[in-house]
Amino acid sequence: MIREICAADMAACAGILCAVYNNDLWQCRWTTETAAAYLADIMRMPGFFGYVDEEDGIICGAVFAREKIWWNASEAYVEEIFVHPDMQRSGCGTRLMGQIECDVRERGLAGITLSTNRYAPASAFYRKLGFADCGHVLFMAKTCDE
Repeated sequence: MIREICAADMAACAGILCAVYNNDLWQCRWTTETAAAYLADIMRMPGFFGYVDEEDGIICGAVFAREKIWWNASEAYVEEIFVHPDMQRSGCGTRLMGQIECDVRERGLAGITLSTNRYAPASAFYRKLGFADCGHVLFMAKTCDE
């Protein structure tokens, strides 16, 4: 069952985020505290909206998005989506993204944007849902070590 996310869901969501990303594939080192703080930060963003997918009272996944204002038409930007490893390939992620698509239509937004690791299986999931690589967008980063 898809429902709107609330602050009471943060502990479960933080635990799932850690279970998804703290592994050899993603090579993250989240703690439940940093994950909860990170997700709370996203929830405080202007235009935030998000959902959890709950089965028998247990959260199996969540999506954190925000309405991003853009010069020609606002869009939905997916900040995070994650599904517990035991529930992946069960339709949970597809249901969560389907809810975001419904919101995009209801709000009259231009579409959905997101970023992911090019080498992780997530990109195949997004392509299956109709997403395409944006050749005109380049994600860049800089470390500021002394």
